[in-house]
Amino acid sequence: MDDTRNARERILDAALNIFSIKGYHDTKLDEIAEESQTSKGGIYFHFPNKERLFLALVDQFADLLERRIVEAIEHEQEGIRRVRAALEACLQTFGKYRLPAKLLLVQAVGLGATFENKRMEINDRFARLIQTYLDEAIAVGDLEPVDTEIVSYAWMGAIYGIVIRWVYTGEPTPDRILDALLPVLLKSVGHDEKV
Repeated sequence: MDDTRNARERILDAALNIFSIKGYHDTKLDEIAEESQTSKGGIYFHFPNKERLFLALVDQFADLLERRIVEAIEHEQEGIRRVRAALEACLQTFGKYRLPAKLLLVQAVGLGATFENKRMEINDRFARLIQTYLDEAIAVGDLEPVDTEIVSYAWMGAIYGIVIRWVYTGEPTPDRILDALLPVLLKSVGHDEKV
């Protein structure tokens, strides 16, 4: 079982590297097989096609992002502190993992309905996560009631827009993004406390 898991991880690591460098369309499974030190059949054992391999990378990054957010809020009290910790973890994770972020936010754009559905699924997943923390902050009295569903999608849009620019250009730096975006997002729900 460990060998199978290790092979799958090697394939995902190689795919991440090659997709990030060459893009989805120009990547060949033979290249992934060579870099992962497995066979093309080994890839097909784990992933029925290139599309499923790519989607597995997108899921892997989304799982990592969610795990980092959950870990960041674990020891925080319910309320605005959890909202802040979740946003910080999200932005820091994008900052630390630029290649997977590029895949998730850039490569998947324009690759067809399957990829768009996956992006929408992940966007919905994180909007619901943000909404949960906003609802908690309202419940404990840290925020006035707002339409948390709409706000969570607006926040996702703001995060997406800034991170896309960073993925393409390297600017603004993750620290600048965090320092400027976090107060704006918190102010948008009526929280003016110094961050």
